[in-house]
Amino acid sequence: METEMILKVKPKFVKKFKAGYPLIFKEAIININDLKEEGTVVKLVDDRQSLIAKGYYGKQNKGYGWILTQNANEKIDEAFFEKKLKTAFNKRKSFYNNKETTAFRVFNAEGDGIGGLTIDYFDGYYLINWYSEGIFKFSEYVLSSLKKLVDYKGIYQKKRFNQDGQYIEEDDFVTGERGQFPLVVKENGVHFAVYLNEGAMVGVFLDQREVRKTIRDHYAEGKTVLNTFSYTGAFSIFAALGNAAKTTSVDLANRSLAKTIEQFSINNIDYEAQDIIVEDVFKYFKYAVKKNLSFDMVILDPPSFARSKKYTFSAAKDYKQLLKEAIAITNDQGVIVASTNCATFDMQKFKGFIDTAFKESNAKYEIVEEFSLPDDFRTMKQYKEGNYLKVAFIKVRSK
Repeated sequence: METEMILKVKPKFVKKFKAGYPLIFKEAIININDLKEEGTVVKLVDDRQSLIAKGYYGKQNKGYGWILTQNANEKIDEAFFEKKLKTAFNKRKSFYNNKETTAFRVFNAEGDGIGGLTIDYFDGYYLINWYSEGIFKFSEYVLSSLKKLVDYKGIYQKKRFNQDGQYIEEDDFVTGERGQFPLVVKENGVHFAVYLNEGAMVGVFLDQREVRKTIRDHYAEGKTVLNTFSYTGAFSIFAALGNAAKTTSVDLANRSLAKTIEQFSINNIDYEAQDIIVEDVFKYFKYAVKKNLSFDMVILDPPSFARSKKYTFSAAKDYKQLLKEAIAITNDQGVIVASTNCATFDMQKFKGFIDTAFKESNAKYEIVEEFSLPDDFRTMKQYKEGNYLKVAFIKVRSK
């Protein structure tokens, strides 16, 4: 399968790639327009034609492909993929042995050595996410390695690479036995209903595991909790199980209502004692101010980018305003859990948004806890953008 192509790296970027930077990006390559077929193995060379690294061409919103090895003699074949997967699975041994958590990530893209590919585990089922046509060209290698290395009930996949980088709608079943959905998995003893066969999203974001546990174990008791952009209500479930006085979940998507009711129900929580509201979050903030509603805890976990009829939300541009809306309805000594998965800014910049929002709201605050990705979402220090999750627990001090 291996047809190789030479990519010439501009001198000023040679050091970056030699130091292990994994993303092949347009500005760094002199002959980027020579790339034709995704999945082609590429050799990056310097101006003396010395090999820097080998990788593959696959277009993602992030770049043009990923470095796989700096070893000139290493073949990008099935044995290569098998070795990478085996190493990754071994590093998750403690997760496999944990009876209280049966959903976690077993392979995290460039953090485990193959950008553009992630694999999640859901109680015996494996879900592969392909982020470019390029990486999907290696699907047979990945699948046969996976089958060889693990016992599985079934394997599902999501192709996230149609023209605008979105998920391709199809029956995502690959092999093994089809799941009976909802598949009920556990996270720190709490149940989640997941669907591996219903579009791009399965019902829970695994990267927030530590944050949810912290809310349940240390913050929720006796508190009124507002969960915005609540999706299927995962934060609300954990808050309720931490004995919150009441949870309010707000999300614009119609499906969020039934999905949130389902999550409460499988955990034996009376969903009728909670508020589940289908509405634009910004509209809800205005309503809350008008009705003098306030909360002890407000959870903000918006998508990096979202569009409703009235608003377009971009985390990089609008997070500060979102925080100000939240500050206005958070009780004194209350906590705002501010979270973002936007990779275009780092924690320092995020803290800048937080600081400005509080200053403009004439309120004082203290960041009491911070979170980034959990251990199963492995990252590499040469690629800081890969550690995209930023979460701050902010205590609101006397407004």
